[in-house]
Amino acid sequence: MLNTSPAFKDNARRAMADAGLQKALNCARKPFAQTRAAAVAGLPEFEALRDTAKNIKNHTIAHLDFYLEHYTSQVEAQGGHVHWCRNAADARNEILAICQRVGARTVTKGKSMVSEEIGLNAFLAEKGIVPIETDLGEYILQLRAETPSHIVGPAFHLNREDWESSFRAAHTHLPVDRIFAEKRDIQAEARGVLREKFLAADVGITGANFLIAETGSSVIVTNEGNGDLTQTLPRVHIVLASLEKMVPTLEDTISLLRVLARSATGQACTVYTTISTGPKRVNDLDGPDEYHVILLDNGRSNMVGTEFQDMLRCIRCSACMNHCPVYLTVGGHAYGSMYSGPMGSVLTPAIFGEDQAHLLPNASTFCGKCESVCPVKIPLTGMMRHWREREFERNLSPATTRYGIGIWGFFARRPSLYRAVTRLACWGLGRAGRKRGRFTSLPGAGAWTRDRDMPAPEGETFFARYAREQRDR
Repeated sequence: MLNTSPAFKDNARRAMADAGLQKALNCARKPFAQTRAAAVAGLPEFEALRDTAKNIKNHTIAHLDFYLEHYTSQVEAQGGHVHWCRNAADARNEILAICQRVGARTVTKGKSMVSEEIGLNAFLAEKGIVPIETDLGEYILQLRAETPSHIVGPAFHLNREDWESSFRAAHTHLPVDRIFAEKRDIQAEARGVLREKFLAADVGITGANFLIAETGSSVIVTNEGNGDLTQTLPRVHIVLASLEKMVPTLEDTISLLRVLARSATGQACTVYTTISTGPKRVNDLDGPDEYHVILLDNGRSNMVGTEFQDMLRCIRCSACMNHCPVYLTVGGHAYGSMYSGPMGSVLTPAIFGEDQAHLLPNASTFCGKCESVCPVKIPLTGMMRHWREREFERNLSPATTRYGIGIWGFFARRPSLYRAVTRLACWGLGRAGRKRGRFTSLPGAGAWTRDRDMPAPEGETFFARYAREQRDR
């Protein structure tokens, strides 16, 4: 987790000036929105399914204690183990203890944003255990020593030439003159390198899209199959998941899966949907000897019963960021968090604290597109507004912002004075800017005019025009 509080604006400026990043964002901007729109159009009951998904998650959160206990009992009945972890340190230590007990030297990992949240890779490496990312996007990021910029497409910010140069630099045992003519050449090379890693791993760690209380199962959805190899080949399978991934029944899970893939990648369903329940049985041909679930809280329970509870409905589809004009301009790394875009602007302050992330809720135009595409109808803009209110109350916002809002509030509470002052300001600015029709610099509006022009006012104010039209009726 980067220090987002002072860094976000600088990160955003660098991102907008990064030609490679802007090229990647431009290439991905339309496909995500278009594929989702096509998938939704092909399912007439999609809007009804959104309501169903919302109700399932609301019900689960309202009875989260019951479902967590029932899930734990079902996991244990199947021969698995559940480890309750209050924070990131507890989760890291539990995973380390399991790895050390079985003498693990290498660990394969499926894509898991929670593992990014707790800083698992660096921790394991410090303890002499080699973590190996097996998701294709995560794998190249590990080669490049970078963090994910997107919760579904972690290497969202990279271009094809970045992949090729990174593979050539890392895979020095392969012929120097090999040609990457197509995307599948990159995939084939990664597959060949990772195959040995899968076979040699002592422990496999995956995330979970859902945890099913009814059966004690974990569910992962992938398009590469690496998750299956990660959890079936090693002797030990560790599921790392946060509390809100709980779902009551298998039937409920199916309903959520129907909106998840369509919202994330525009697919009716992902290539692989894998349900795991405990370690392998006596007659099973494959599977782990041990099955462990790391249940992480890390601030989630503090959100229950607050104005941020609805955020716990999130199923990590990334639809909000795929349609967010801010995210699609600055990319994910500018947020300084593994959770970026609108969902990250709400979730990051809840997990890491307002002091670390109070600028993120301001990274929104409040256009509402994120809410309109969210498969579980999370009121993201409303929750960002709540964070902004807290930022103001705790004096975390810049002094100029606080004083500016204070001055505006003074006039807003005095409507007649407000209208008189705005008429005067409108007239003055109109006169001053009448020749050029715009301002390229303006005292008190430097943050705006630094990157864009400010149009000079024309005509009367809104209040004056409204009053005139009412009189003329």
